[in-house]
Amino acid sequence: MNTYEVIVLLHVAFGAVALATYWTAGLVKKGTPLHRRTGQAYLLAMCGILATGLPMVAAALRADKPNIAAFLAFLLLLVAQACWTAWRAIRDKRSPERFFGKVYWGLTGACVLAGLAMVALGLRIDQPIFAVFGGVGAAAGVGALRARRRSATDPKWWLKEHYGAMVGNGVATHIAFFGIGLRSLLPGVDPVLLQNFAWFAPLAASLVAAAWLNRKYGRPVKAQTSPSSSQPSPLPRW
Repeated sequence: MNTYEVIVLLHVAFGAVALATYWTAGLVKKGTPLHRRTGQAYLLAMCGILATGLPMVAAALRADKPNIAAFLAFLLLLVAQACWTAWRAIRDKRSPERFFGKVYWGLTGACVLAGLAMVALGLRIDQPIFAVFGGVGAAAGVGALRARRRSATDPKWWLKEHYGAMVGNGVATHIAFFGIGLRSLLPGVDPVLLQNFAWFAPLAASLVAAAWLNRKYGRPVKAQTSPSSSQPSPLPRW
């Protein structure tokens, strides 16, 4: 087993941990120690995926596959932005000015620019996956501006940022799972169909999940002025 094969094996292992901890954190009661610890484990696993993903970008370049390398790098950027947002939204929930700082806008700006480039590349080479996910990255700029404006009036701004980022991370986690698992479970099915399902089904599910979470948690509320009327935070400070 060479070095690259070890990296791929580690990448798959981190992905398995990410899938298990994602659903554990998602199903347990929010704000509990188990939710917090499994959420932390999930983000650490995603950091492992990021670290092992970089050599895959380099390998694609060495194999003379620049389009694949560019798309992989773009996906890593999206994951990095989502992981940072999910983490810092909890840490900085009492300080939106710190959350919406240079790192936030730097990552968001990079996602927007890279997303626009992916849209252009996808249209040029007739690759809808590139174009659609590029559009997701480009749309991050609009979402960021809305989030910054909302943070001035909505005390729960941080919660929406947190669960929005985790929904986005879930897309990446399940794309990897479906991309590998479906080929093994359904070897006789058209591989193009399986590929499109593996990429677009998690994205569609994320839109439904985000809409449901927005209805449950995302409605703006007035700032609490009376200690007796305050409610416990759904998620604790990490």
